[in-house]
Amino acid sequence: MELAVLSAVIPGREHLRASPESITPVLTMAHYVYLLASGKHGTIYVGVTNDIVRRGHEHRQKVGKGFTSRYGIDKLVWFEAYDDAPTAIAREKELKKWRRDWKVRLIEEQNPGWVDLLPGISS
Repeated sequence: MELAVLSAVIPGREHLRASPESITPVLTMAHYVYLLASGKHGTIYVGVTNDIVRRGHEHRQKVGKGFTSRYGIDKLVWFEAYDDAPTAIAREKELKKWRRDWKVRLIEEQNPGWVDLLPGISS
């Protein structure tokens, strides 16, 4: 697992980054806000979960017949980890109100190539 993947945070919130000694607890106890995309500069989806690996695989397997299944949105391109559900849910709601170009900029600050991050965190 690469630490760089876990440090996908917005500027000014560096305190949310995982330290090497906290990687396991963060992955098992955190809540995540994430952005999925259908491809580079494709359709973007904002979500929240307490198990980002499981949820990523559900999107890939097209579990459910919702928005992500319909538009082929299955690449994890950005995420943040939070210690509690209310904070993560509040952040998800905030991002859902953002304009598309703001979300694109957020992704490209940490992941300019829109690389799928799920393989790096699920192994």
